[in-house]
Amino acid sequence: MITAGLTGFATAFALILAIGAQNAFVLRQGLLKAHVFWLCLLCAVSDALLITAGVLGFGIIVELYPLLPQIMAWGGAAFLLVYGAMRLWAAWQGNYAMPLAGQSAGLWATLATGAAFTWLNPHVYLDTLGLAGAVSTQFTDTAEKTAFGVGAVASSFVFFFSLGYGARLLAPIMQSARAWRILDVLIGVVMWALAAKLLS
Repeated sequence: MITAGLTGFATAFALILAIGAQNAFVLRQGLLKAHVFWLCLLCAVSDALLITAGVLGFGIIVELYPLLPQIMAWGGAAFLLVYGAMRLWAAWQGNYAMPLAGQSAGLWATLATGAAFTWLNPHVYLDTLGLAGAVSTQFTDTAEKTAFGVGAVASSFVFFFSLGYGARLLAPIMQSARAWRILDVLIGVVMWALAAKLLS
């Protein structure tokens, strides 16, 4: 069971580690020190639900509805294009009075955006439902499969809370409008690159 749990932890951590839309948003909120706990909790709980579904066999649903991944890809790409444009527009305008003052959008707006990054992102489904679910199939014993799922879920909680609160270590660097402009340009480019990848 320990081996299965460690495999689940390592698998989920490796899948989440790559920088993506969700991680970039958590990082940005972490730098703002705004709504970090609730956003990290939202992302981790969402991952937990998806990982659990993957371990239980989400692939069956995809077999029944083969167009589902494509529909999710279109919706996710549209969202990423819009959010990327918003970040690039913010960089163009250069008005960073709010972030420099540590201000952010409200809690519900932040959580709504975080939920969109999570549930409209096909890569999240691929990682949690597809890949994590596929790796879990090597464990046929119910106890080992459960241990794998628990390890993967624990990894998600560790990652998101580390990212959200660890972002504060970068706060001294983010004390100028120029630093925030660079971050927004990078986030905007990443969003558009991910959108292009989804549409290709």
